[in-house]
Amino acid sequence: MAAFDALPPDLRRWLACAHLPWSARSAFRIWQRALRSTKGDRDLALAALRAAEDRTLARDSRRIWGGDYPAPATPPD
Repeated sequence: MAAFDALPPDLRRWLACAHLPWSARSAFRIWQRALRSTKGDRDLALAALRAAEDRTLARDSRRIWGGDYPAPATPPD
């Protein structure tokens, strides 16, 4: 809990709504890298976190359910 409490407020807010159970350490590592690459732009850093989460969800869903998940809905016959 102390690691979470030590995170920047913007990152803590993002983690509170994240779809995955990120560790404070991994989220902070991505946050720092994103801030460096965006010259400190917090909005772009948050977008980088969202993109990382989207990539992780896409990768995991393919591994768990297969490449055609979610399958398009087909009308009943």
